[in-house]
Amino acid sequence: MAKRVLVVEDNALNLKLFCDLLRAHGYLPEPVRDGRDAVAKAREMLPDLVVMDIQLPHVSGYELIQHMRADPRLRAIPIMAVTAYAGGDDEARIRAAGATAYVSKPIAVLRFIEEVKALA
Repeated sequence: MAKRVLVVEDNALNLKLFCDLLRAHGYLPEPVRDGRDAVAKAREMLPDLVVMDIQLPHVSGYELIQHMRADPRLRAIPIMAVTAYAGGDDEARIRAAGATAYVSKPIAVLRFIEEVKALA
């Protein structure tokens, strides 16, 4: 059975790219463009992995990670942060917030898929 991946990304092109890559590698992506819907969708589908942008409108990826980590049903689901934040402290801050993995944008396709395979 294919692994389900919740993809939280507000940029339509990035969302399509991530979902297309996941499908091409045998995963079942579930796209969510509005971070305000991400936790409810995660509770509904209980994905094997969450791929999440950090820079989202309305609610930050940091907040979403904290909400998911506080939820007993969601806390064990790996979260891969995919973000344009690429400064020296950014990865440490994102991991400290509860992300399992970190991939910077623009993504390297092979690295993205390797991280997904390692987590899901």
